[in-house]
Amino acid sequence: NAAAWAYNAKDTGSKKVPVVAYVELDSLNANVNFIKQRKVELEAEQKGIMSEYERAYQGLEAEKNNFLKRGNAITQQEAQVFQEKLMQKQQDIESSKQAKGQRLAERGAKVMEDMQAQLKDFLNEYNKEKKYTYILATGTGLDYIFYKDSSLNITPEIVKGLNEKMNKSAKP
Repeated sequence: NAAAWAYNAKDTGSKKVPVVAYVELDSLNANVNFIKQRKVELEAEQKGIMSEYERAYQGLEAEKNNFLKRGNAITQQEAQVFQEKLMQKQQDIESSKQAKGQRLAERGAKVMEDMQAQLKDFLNEYNKEKKYTYILATGTGLDYIFYKDSSLNITPEIVKGLNEKMNKSAKP
């Protein structure tokens, strides 16, 4: 048991021995309801942006097809004016998509900052009782720990505690 090892390791005489545990971020992302909900919201917003973008381009395509139906009745000047308007609309669509994508990225970053703050707050409270010297994070692309003793994995406790805390704060 990691907790038992931790307390025993601290009582090694006058020399203080660091006590370490780790949390798997991938498991937090997959199992903490708050994170899963925010992820669903951000994905839905991303799909909405893409749908709007596709509809706008379909509208441009329909507008172009309607214009071309006139066939030989189109003058050179009308074709040039239409082409310029079409290009301007295309640029507007691209600008709108880029701006909305930027806002979505900013929201995603804010969600991550909020989650990190909540995780740190939770771990501070959690660690008042556990008394770990270090709590490390590990996960896909973040494995700077070359060896992990799975008995030091406190992820299940953190997932349970975060979900309980979030459920309490979500209730009116």
